[in-house]
Amino acid sequence: MQCAQTVAPDQAARHYLPMTPTQLPDGPEQTPITAETVLRYHLCWKHRDLDGVMALYHPEVEYHDFFQNRVLGYRDLRDYVRACLPHEAGEDIVHSDRIRVDGCTAFIQYQVTVQGGDGLAAFQSSEAITVKDGLIWRVNEYATLVRQSSPAAGRSGARPATSRLGLSPRQVSTMAQDLEHYFQRQRPYLDPELDLQQVAKDSGYSRNQISYLLNQVLGQSFYRYVNQARLQHLLASLDDDSVESTMDELAFGAGFNSLSAFYKAFREHTGLSPKAYVKQISLRART
Repeated sequence: MQCAQTVAPDQAARHYLPMTPTQLPDGPEQTPITAETVLRYHLCWKHRDLDGVMALYHPEVEYHDFFQNRVLGYRDLRDYVRACLPHEAGEDIVHSDRIRVDGCTAFIQYQVTVQGGDGLAAFQSSEAITVKDGLIWRVNEYATLVRQSSPAAGRSGARPATSRLGLSPRQVSTMAQDLEHYFQRQRPYLDPELDLQQVAKDSGYSRNQISYLLNQVLGQSFYRYVNQARLQHLLASLDDDSVESTMDELAFGAGFNSLSAFYKAFREHTGLSPKAYVKQISLRART
């Protein structure tokens, strides 16, 4: 695969902005062609249709991902799009405005939500898409990370160093989904010795990528993420009337390797001690 060209954002912005109407067919007659092409492109992304997306790219396409400070040509884009498409249905992309079309250029604004453990973040993204000969000829994509503030979150507001790992906002969202599904289906958190190396091996992502997702995007540590999964498992077991184990036994059974870590995670999540929480459940069951 040909390596993607890297350029400075200011140079890219000056050199690769959509061409002017004197260089490309433009005007009212071009608007419906642009609108139809971009709508098909949008629907192919939505339905995870890799071949459909690729069929809409012009052979001379240039895709400018300013969040990563990368420029990709046609030969680079198949792997890029494949990595960006969610592996399963359910990616939370919300379009904040309708597709706006002006001659040969369309503008899209959307938000990609990334969540995991008790962390929540969103990438505010926008794309300027230029159409030539009924195909996508230029894409300028911009994104800014907005993280929900919480007492447990680390620094917020700073742009994470995505370009160092080669991850786009959509790729980060897909990675978060994959990690969540892996935890739900394989329940690795039940192992009290679970570490980042094992999760990376099982999930197919690198240690650096997982650390970036958790620390820089979601604002939480790996062990906090794991303990949240353990806590959710324990809370679900409390709804089972047939369970007769003590709270401490349930904690160890959920993968906690120390009671102090369990009690801390429990209070942070529920605002109550385990004893008070159980009492509250009992009172609700009676009413």
